[in-house]
Amino acid sequence: MSSTMKAAVYHGPRDIRIEQVPVPEPRADEVLVAVRRSGICGTDATEWATGPVMVPLHQRHPASGHLGPMIPGHEFVGEVVDGHGELPTGTFVAAGAGVWCGRCDRCALGRTNICRAYYTLGLNAPGGLAEYVAVPTRTLRRLPDGLSFDEAAMAQPLAVGLHAARRAGVRDGESVVIIGAGAIGTFVFAGLSHLHHAEVTVIDLPGAKLERAAKLGANHTLSARDDVVDRVLENTRGRGADVVIEASGAPGQFETALRMVTTGGRVLAVGLPKEKPIVDLFALTLREVTVDSTVAHVCDEDLGPALEILSEGTLGPLLLHSVIGLDDLVDLGLEPLANGQIDGKIVVTPSGTNA
Repeated sequence: MSSTMKAAVYHGPRDIRIEQVPVPEPRADEVLVAVRRSGICGTDATEWATGPVMVPLHQRHPASGHLGPMIPGHEFVGEVVDGHGELPTGTFVAAGAGVWCGRCDRCALGRTNICRAYYTLGLNAPGGLAEYVAVPTRTLRRLPDGLSFDEAAMAQPLAVGLHAARRAGVRDGESVVIIGAGAIGTFVFAGLSHLHHAEVTVIDLPGAKLERAAKLGANHTLSARDDVVDRVLENTRGRGADVVIEASGAPGQFETALRMVTTGGRVLAVGLPKEKPIVDLFALTLREVTVDSTVAHVCDEDLGPALEILSEGTLGPLLLHSVIGLDDLVDLGLEPLANGQIDGKIVVTPSGTNA
């Protein structure tokens, strides 16, 4: 194996360069993974277009210790090349990417996603948009037999959706509205379907996203161009939805979620709005509505089940947009994603091969 590798390196807004860099040397708790696929998402596109937001380009990250230009990519799968213990050489793995300490008070509660020393490979430390990446073994899970690399690359964001579905507090038989049927909304819906039997309404603009939601089993799909609050109230006999999950981050949608939830219901914030929402605390308080939030995933709870869901073979083909090479990362990946031209997941092959 060569001592250098091909990698995408983030130097600042709209400045990602494909470079030759040293192959990382794993620490005692890590293995070296040859990356077969690395997905990109809206967070990557935002970092490229207007960042740095999370990349520690100018200030050292307190947990990872990284400072300066960095390899992005937090949705990756690959093959262990210097394995040991339960992950011998040749094992195919998916990475959770989030790293927790296991010693703080949050970790003691099982909430490893909000560990006091949490950091994410590809956002706060070198990640998977490279031929190789050093990965803490506790963040890796074996790929199920027969699951393709293209689909397995969706395991990390699906784990995020699964965690969000857990945080929503849905009970069997309840009415649930998901606002936003893009990739993250779809992953939340898939996680919800895995956990509960609920009556689910999905809201988005007319077109492929709502068609995909219907194929995945949504009970109702509503056009965001209609008066969706009235439609939800009509479908719930005037009560409102038991749970509303706002997964779009679009302007005004969090307020819309609050208007369509039932008295005593729950609203879960998933999408990250660019503008601060206006919240009617008076109405919120009088109706005793619970507002909650979610971030990342709990690796031990969510990554394995995410791989199981993908192994069913339904979700991946519906979400996969394209597979591109590392040299095309900006032109065919980050730029159209940042411009809102992509509906689905783009997967990168850092090694330049589709094997």
